[in-house]
Amino acid sequence: MKTFIQAAAIMSLLAAAPLVAAENDGRIYEMRVYYAAPGKLDELNARYRDHTVKLFEKHGITNVAYLTPIDNKENKLIYFVSYPSFEARKASWDAFFKDPDWLKARADSEKDGKLLTKVENLFLQTTDYSPALKIDAVGNRVFELRTYLMTPGNLPAINERFRSHTMKLFEKHGMTNLIYWNMTTDQPSAKTELKPDNTLVYLLAHKSQEAGLASFGAFRQDPEWLKVRGASEEKAGGSLTLPQAGGVQSIYCTPTDYSPLK
Repeated sequence: MKTFIQAAAIMSLLAAAPLVAAENDGRIYEMRVYYAAPGKLDELNARYRDHTVKLFEKHGITNVAYLTPIDNKENKLIYFVSYPSFEARKASWDAFFKDPDWLKARADSEKDGKLLTKVENLFLQTTDYSPALKIDAVGNRVFELRTYLMTPGNLPAINERFRSHTMKLFEKHGMTNLIYWNMTTDQPSAKTELKPDNTLVYLLAHKSQEAGLASFGAFRQDPEWLKVRGASEEKAGGSLTLPQAGGVQSIYCTPTDYSPLK
C-alpha cells in the first residue's frame, strides 16, 4: 500500500509539472519575411524549392519551416532557419551569396523582374520553457505564428505565465506547442517596435484554422485561464501585452510543399 501511495504521489507531481525544455537549445534562429512582387510568389517558391533550400544546406544553414499565410494579401513567404552561432550565420551567408549556383539561380529567376519588394528579419533564441523543436513532416495541420508585444517591463512576467500555466492550458484545449522564442540582443538595424526586451514569438500547430479558432475560444473561457490572467495582470498593474492593435498578432499559415516542418 505504501509503495502504491508513493507512486500515485509521484504521478500527481509529474502531471502538475510545467511543460518545459531543459534549457535554451543554444541555436540562433532567424525569421525572414519576404514580400513577393505582384504575381511573383509562385516563382519565389519555385526558386526556394528547386535551388535555395539545397544551397542553404550546402552552406550549413538549417532549414526549419517555410510558411505562407492563409490570408496572404501581402504575398508573403515567412520562413525560419537556424545556425549554431552568429559567427556561423555570417560565414554561411557569405559563402551562399558567392556560390555560382546561387548567382545563376537568382539571375535566371529574375530575367523578367525582381521577385521581392521587401525583406524583414528577426534573430531569435528559444526560451527556457520551449519544447525541443521536432522538425518533422507530420502533415495535415496548419501553423499559427503568434507575436506578443509587451507593455514596459513585462516580458519576464509573460514568460513566467507561459512557463507555469499557458502552455499546459493550450495542450488541454487541443493546441500543440512547437517552439517559443524571445529576440536576441543582436538585431537588424531597421526600426521596429519589436525589441529584445518586449517581444515573444511562438508557433502552434492545429488540425485546421477552424480548429485553432475553436481551441482559442475554449481557452479564453477556461476558468483556470481567467484566474491566471487576472492574477498576473493584478501583479503587473495592467495588461502584460499592449492593448492596442498589434499587441497580439496571429497569422495562420500553411507549410509550403518544400518545408521540412509540415
